[in-house]
Amino acid sequence: MLTMLDYIFADRGPKMMKPKTSRHLVAAAACASMMAAGITAYSPSAQACGGLFCNNQQPVNQAAERIIFSDNADDTVTALVQIMYQGPSEKFAWVLPVPGEPDVSVSSTAAFDRLQTATNPSYRMNTTVEGTCDTRGGGFFGSDDATAEAGGMNNANRNPEDDGVTVVNSGHVGPYDYTTISVDPGNENPTQVALDWLEQNNYDVSALGEQTITPYLEDGMNLLAFRLSKNADTGDIRPVRITYDAELPMIPIKLTAVAANDDMGVMVWVLSDERAIPSNYKSLRLNEAAIDWFNPNNNYNDIINRAADEAGGQGFVTELAWPTDRTLPPPNQFSNGQDLADVIFSENEERFWEDRIKNTDWTGNEFGLLQQSSRYAAFDGYLEVLEATVPVPSRLTTEEFAQCPSCYQSEMGGEDGEIDNFDPQTFITQLELNVIKPMIETQELVTSRPYITRLYTTMSAGDMTLDPVFDFNDSLGDHSNAHVAERIIECGDEDYTRNEAPWRVELPQGDIVFGSGSTWPVSSEDMPATRAIVQDRNSGDGEVVVDNAPEIDSFIERHNQRVTDEFSGGGCQTAHPASVSLARNMSLALMFGAFGLLLIRVRRREE
Repeated sequence: MLTMLDYIFADRGPKMMKPKTSRHLVAAAACASMMAAGITAYSPSAQACGGLFCNNQQPVNQAAERIIFSDNADDTVTALVQIMYQGPSEKFAWVLPVPGEPDVSVSSTAAFDRLQTATNPSYRMNTTVEGTCDTRGGGFFGSDDATAEAGGMNNANRNPEDDGVTVVNSGHVGPYDYTTISVDPGNENPTQVALDWLEQNNYDVSALGEQTITPYLEDGMNLLAFRLSKNADTGDIRPVRITYDAELPMIPIKLTAVAANDDMGVMVWVLSDERAIPSNYKSLRLNEAAIDWFNPNNNYNDIINRAADEAGGQGFVTELAWPTDRTLPPPNQFSNGQDLADVIFSENEERFWEDRIKNTDWTGNEFGLLQQSSRYAAFDGYLEVLEATVPVPSRLTTEEFAQCPSCYQSEMGGEDGEIDNFDPQTFITQLELNVIKPMIETQELVTSRPYITRLYTTMSAGDMTLDPVFDFNDSLGDHSNAHVAERIIECGDEDYTRNEAPWRVELPQGDIVFGSGSTWPVSSEDMPATRAIVQDRNSGDGEVVVDNAPEIDSFIERHNQRVTDEFSGGGCQTAHPASVSLARNMSLALMFGAFGLLLIRVRRREE
């Protein structure tokens, strides 16, 4: 049974060898400085690494419950909710607490998919080479590449004896029947009255206990209940769009606990005037050193799980905060960023729909219409429109026919392109209403607000004791979903192959990590998943509740020293090239300083 909402760093350009580097390399520098007197001036060559393999681009694409909120200018909130359900269709029931009388329609899974793909966080390493690598044994160590109108529904289901329940509105959208009810708080047990009414009217809410909806009824909220229509099955389930009176977006997550899986992903987009914040949950600043930069898909969700646990199961990571009228940052150096105005249903797609399908005369070319419309076969509602308006041969499923309508042309009316018992205009009207319109409306919703924030977390049932509320902060600044690190392979003077050479990576947060080979050298289990846990406010940077930066910096320092020792054989014979470079710089500084003092003394003698 499904019971509830089944959804749901301002990047700094890398600056190599920042002052922070000396803190991370302090032990290595001490060893290298002992060698400084014997080191001559050295200027390593930096080889820009061209080609695909030098760029490690990984979009992180989580599977999660998803919801899009729009904080509208008229004191309403619009919520697009993707409903996830597994089970028999007759057991499907979805109950949502809402204020007042909501406006209900359907949306499209394709809209969620496209928005998620465009806004997924990505982690990329740009690679350059210092010195000249030995070419024996091959060069590079492999690839570094690691995105329905509401119909009338009468009140036949209303039991006149249930005086404590009022039907606020009801209707049919997409595959759903829905009813919004209010319950008289004067009843001895309003919660039980509501549950009894829903059960009597064929909404299976047997898994809901009184304690789950009582707080919402006590707050004066109504209950919006969905069920699948008589002839619909679970394969027809699609997202819904609800607009209601509210001051702030809120997820009634406590109801979700009834059917939640462990570490259930919750992904939220908030459209608004400014950046959204979780006002009663913590904001999680991830520890970038814990992420596997060679294959971030390998452990990103594990990092989110641990980060959420560090916040007591009630915290969100901000994955994107960006103006909707600005192009998103390019996910990698080989592709342009996406314009949010074209992410869900592009201008070209809308023009194609208007000019090539909707306003085209399909008389005598009805199979041409079906063939052209098949481009929308992956959109919610397409198969239902096809089944309702096209006389598909009985030996075929609708899915089989949709794959190649023209393959059955002779079977359905001859070679002249016409189809018996088929009205092209009815097909186009239903296609627009049920398939195209939800995509266009979602695109318009995204671009109607000046700012978009994407937040993500994972939660288990035991964490769902507080409903997340999202407020706004106009001073936090933008946060890109594209994260770029700089890796320097330190070959020296043909001392190593690229497979063997040590490297250093500077992360966007400023940490520098030593390593070698093609495996991320730091275990995420050995460090906190969060660099900081923050309680954000409506203004300012928020209050740091937990600061893990000193612990992380100390860990990376020790790790880098171990790598340095490994390349130096445990002593000071030869050190990690980054340490050598630092020592060379120190030696040069000492040399020029001594030369300066000598000049001063000579001049004084001349005076």
